[in-house]
Amino acid sequence: MHGSRSDPQLTNQAHQGGTLRLAFLSAVVSLVVSFAAAAAPIPLYNIYRAEDGFTNFGISMAIVTYSVGSMAGLLVLGRLSNHLGRRLTAIVSLGLLLLGCLLLLNVHNIGTLLAGRVLMGVGTGLASSTLTSYIVDAAPARPEWLASVASSQGPMLGLTVGAIASGALVQFGLWPRELIYLVCVGFLSVSAVLIAISPETATPTPAAWRSLLPRVSVPVRVSHLLPVAAAVFPATWATGAFYQAFVPALVEDQLHTRSPLILGLVFAAYMAPSVLGAPIGGRFTSAVAQRVGMIIFLAGMIGIITAIEAGTLALFIIATIVAGAGQGIATSGATRGLLHGSTPAERAPIFSAIYLVCYSGATFPSLISGKLSDTFSLPQIAFGYGVLALGATLFAVLRARNPHADATRNSTCDSSSPLDAAAFNPSELCAKNTNGHGCAASGCWLMSSRGANRST
Repeated sequence: MHGSRSDPQLTNQAHQGGTLRLAFLSAVVSLVVSFAAAAAPIPLYNIYRAEDGFTNFGISMAIVTYSVGSMAGLLVLGRLSNHLGRRLTAIVSLGLLLLGCLLLLNVHNIGTLLAGRVLMGVGTGLASSTLTSYIVDAAPARPEWLASVASSQGPMLGLTVGAIASGALVQFGLWPRELIYLVCVGFLSVSAVLIAISPETATPTPAAWRSLLPRVSVPVRVSHLLPVAAAVFPATWATGAFYQAFVPALVEDQLHTRSPLILGLVFAAYMAPSVLGAPIGGRFTSAVAQRVGMIIFLAGMIGIITAIEAGTLALFIIATIVAGAGQGIATSGATRGLLHGSTPAERAPIFSAIYLVCYSGATFPSLISGKLSDTFSLPQIAFGYGVLALGATLFAVLRARNPHADATRNSTCDSSSPLDAAAFNPSELCAKNTNGHGCAASGCWLMSSRGANRST
């Protein structure tokens, strides 16, 4: 009799688990597709240069407008999903990306390219905060690391797949300038349908308009980690922006190949190793991961500069992989520190803040280097990025610290402090605060609370 009374409860739990799995899958797919669409134009930049007369400065401004759009989406819309729900805001973000792809179907002047990239920037900015929160909300309780892996590596996987797929379709497809955008429109539409049929995980709350007021903060308990994060994130994400803006020209002019597929593979060679670097970084404390990662990143940058001077494509790709792996190690360590001890209520604001400062770190070097592109050669600009990497590495080696030992105990009562400057590579996000240790979970990539709190 007792067993029969519990059957309806078990049935309801199974049904709820099934619908949450659908939400989790839909959010992960949508996050990957969103960033794949964002990477789609990169292999086309050389075609725009050759056929439409775009300059290096114009391409650089496309990166800047995308980053500015992302920052605007995060600043203004980043907390909106807490009030309107995850599904509605996710569908809006996918719709903005779809409109950006439609606009880029007919690029023949720089204004159209910039407008399309702004739309895509706002879309990915909104997706960054909404879909990552949706993933964490809907993720299964076991394994504990699943939400962290899915939310942190989804963007990197999307950028990698988008760049390679775009390069292949541009080189071998029937309509080189249009086909990749049509494919993205199709996948974005499917993603929106998946989100629409998935359950809502956030209870809508009032004061949605108030949430549009820009507000960026991180908990006071981790504010001492911001200076090093403000060095690690901008240096690594600025290099990613450099690959978008200038590597298309470098691959053609210095490395002597015009293959869009090679261009997509070169960009992916920087993004994909970050996925491998994150679990490597998880073997160290936050501070050690930042030091080791930045040293590896600097070694890769030295190899990149050497390869550009020598005009060696093979060395360039190898050095790119090394730099990408170092980026993953360093930024995963920095992010674990900033998110250590975070509570569920802090998720969306912290995600928004991290992504916001990530894009700001990519925007300003791109703006400066774009203005200098008519005065300095591309190898000289690459050397400037190497100097930025050197400065960030020295600072990280000397000043990297771990979270305070009492960070988790105080996580529920901390106030927040302004996030002055940092940038984010979405690696090693906190999955669930299920064991009282915040980010310190027993999953394969997350440090134990004892490792997180070791002194340096």
